[in-house]
Amino acid sequence: MTTYSRGDIVLVNFTFADESGVKRRPAIIVSSETYNNGRDEVIIAAITSRTDHVLLGDHLIADWQGAGLLFPSVVTGIIRTIKQSMIDRKLGSMPIPDMNAVGSKLRLILGLS
Repeated sequence: MTTYSRGDIVLVNFTFADESGVKRRPAIIVSSETYNNGRDEVIIAAITSRTDHVLLGDHLIADWQGAGLLFPSVVTGIIRTIKQSMIDRKLGSMPIPDMNAVGSKLRLILGLS
């Protein structure tokens, strides 16, 4: 099994919040290496190319090309846990400044100041 790291950009099938459908989209792994290595799951946040709709908890990625993305993108506050076997492939890695910003947004939405 491939080992995934916090900050990896991966391609997954993301189920809509209302469970009305599924869309293949990039996501960022936000769980720690310790979590990822000790479980069959990873915690991910959805990534969207809809940059005109940035909400509370979202992060507009400054270096989207450095992250391995094809378009300007936003890490959303939409998080979920998936089996590592559900990951299609790794697309890239989030640059450190953007990853630090994502961490700050996660602390904000989860109330972990």
